[in-house]
Amino acid sequence: MGESEGESEAPKVKLRPIVRLGMFLISHSHLLSVVCCTAGVLTLLLLPLLAKNTYISENALMPGSANPMLSSQEVSEANGLVKDLTNLDLKPMASGIESQRLIAQYMSNLGAEVSFQKFYPQSNQFHPLHFFSSPDSATIQENISCSSYGLNTVGIIRAPRGDGKEAIVLVTPYNSEKIGLGEALSLGIAYSVFSLLTRVTWLAKDIIWVVADSKYGEYAAVDAWLRDYYIPVFSGLGTQNAEMCHGLEENAITERNMHDGFKRAGTMAAALVIKVADRSEQFEDSLSIYAEASNGQMPNLDLINIVNYLAVHRQGLRIKVEKMWSLLNCKWLMILGEILESLGHLAKSFNPQWKFGIPAADYVEGTATLASSLYYQALGIPTGPHGAFRDYQVDAITLEISSRVSSNNKGRQNDFLLRGGRLIEGVIRSVNNLLEKFHQSFFLYLLTSPSKFLSVGVYMIAFALLVASLPMVAASLYAHANNLDPSFEKNKSNHPASAADELGITLRSWKWLYAAKKVLVVHLWGAGVLLLPYFICQIPNCTSTTSFVVWVLLSIFSLLILFWILGSPFSYVTASQPQQREWALLKSVTISAAFIGLCLMSVINFATAEIGALLMVPMCLMAHPLKLDVKSRKLRNFSRVACNLALGFIGFPPTAFLVFKGVFEGFDGISVGDFWNWLESIWAWSSATYLYMGMIHLPCWILCIHVILHPC
Repeated sequence: MGESEGESEAPKVKLRPIVRLGMFLISHSHLLSVVCCTAGVLTLLLLPLLAKNTYISENALMPGSANPMLSSQEVSEANGLVKDLTNLDLKPMASGIESQRLIAQYMSNLGAEVSFQKFYPQSNQFHPLHFFSSPDSATIQENISCSSYGLNTVGIIRAPRGDGKEAIVLVTPYNSEKIGLGEALSLGIAYSVFSLLTRVTWLAKDIIWVVADSKYGEYAAVDAWLRDYYIPVFSGLGTQNAEMCHGLEENAITERNMHDGFKRAGTMAAALVIKVADRSEQFEDSLSIYAEASNGQMPNLDLINIVNYLAVHRQGLRIKVEKMWSLLNCKWLMILGEILESLGHLAKSFNPQWKFGIPAADYVEGTATLASSLYYQALGIPTGPHGAFRDYQVDAITLEISSRVSSNNKGRQNDFLLRGGRLIEGVIRSVNNLLEKFHQSFFLYLLTSPSKFLSVGVYMIAFALLVASLPMVAASLYAHANNLDPSFEKNKSNHPASAADELGITLRSWKWLYAAKKVLVVHLWGAGVLLLPYFICQIPNCTSTTSFVVWVLLSIFSLLILFWILGSPFSYVTASQPQQREWALLKSVTISAAFIGLCLMSVINFATAEIGALLMVPMCLMAHPLKLDVKSRKLRNFSRVACNLALGFIGFPPTAFLVFKGVFEGFDGISVGDFWNWLESIWAWSSATYLYMGMIHLPCWILCIHVILHPC
């Protein structure tokens, strides 16, 4: 008997360490989710303290290693161009064609190859196919008159030491119909550098100067030129039509250096967009750097570093980057900065080598700059015409120079042109030293000041901590839902497992497919919602507010239709299936879908994923049926009800947008139509944020609301 009893005892199975770790994480998922979310938010607030000083990774750049060659001679020539342009703008009968002729003549006098590029404005209307592919630039619209075309003027200098395989691009946007003083000065700065580069012997890369006609927008002109630059054109019809349309063949320049067809140089090593602000600075000359491109793309950090170094240490300019100005006066942020500053002093008292903490003012300013960098990268909309270059993997930035005093003063204008020209000369000289494309420094980074940055290995920590709790909670909910039915557990010890019991185990393990079907239906609906604006835009004379209301109504109607065709996710389980298991499995699959969507979005645009995680992770984790919380009548459950209602309200995309817009820009004049305008803009720029909102955030919000309203 004893021997048989010993044989009947089942041997204890020793679990592997990875299995024990998984069981521990699942059993303590609630505590770990609170810890991870709190740590993620705290890490995000500590990022300004973790920023490092910028440094130039590529030794070949050698900024400032040579003395500037730009002299008063080039400045005098540039002043002549500025004077001629301003005088031309004062003439009542002057047209944009005359300014283009004048600029082309100045280029030709330097010996540059001059050509014109005709383009027409592209429509930004919603179109499903245009979101994934740009409109065909070679399409000729015959119903557009000559006055509707824009005309870019392009000058090329061939490098004496080059082989024509590489080029550096200078871009100066200007409105051909009315040239302001700032635009004239930007043209003067570019011309002074262009004039110098025609005489130097060290140039190894071709120089392309694009005078972009910005009457239809700065980005549109640069983008049109880049499309034609990278698309082969086998005839000179574009230039011939431009000459016939604008009468350029009557000018003597066409007999000298005017070239038929679209002129090209080599592969673009870098591009600089030069602008002069019309406003005057209060204390000193400043330089604003704009680097964000579409979908959060950034140029190589070395390009910003050499501009920063030359502007500060060679030309004495104050560097500025965009800040979230509303955060500079935030009291709680200043209090947090003072606490961190005190902790830094305390840490140094224990060990002087510990470098923790920064002054409170620097922390607030760094946080405002970091918030601005996240905001503009998350929008996915370029902050200037330089964004068109990043679509072709060309590193480019926009430099906007502001003068301390009015540039009407002659002596002040000469000094302004000299300093601006020497800055551009230094940047071109550094890029000219490169033997290959920018590759040494960072492409994934966030700026906290012009001279401090956060690399991808640092700022991803906050995102990883935020989303780390999602798979743990999803696994915990799945395990909990499959153990809610105790009927099999009661009889397992008394009766041997039958075929029916094994079938029950199998069926119970696949119950998550019902929840997966519901999640799939809602995500299919989200994909359909992305196409609705195309049809709404066909409605004539429809305001933004009306379009938003129509979009909401059509979204609700399409959701009901899809439920009716594919099976409503709100059709609850049968009476034989516990409803508590149904909502737990639904929440588990929803959290899993949110985790996958956020991780995929972090690869495309980290800033969008980070802001989305701040909204979505608490909403997904806190979602719980209101009926169960109300029945318990405990303070903790009522607090969860309040949190669910608040997160459900803020998590709705239009509400979240209006709240963020009000916090950062003020609540005066905000309307629901602003959300529709923003929706149009991110569609027009093919921003991945639009896909994220429709295919990830909005479906997960719908599913969380379904869990909250579940009739348990």
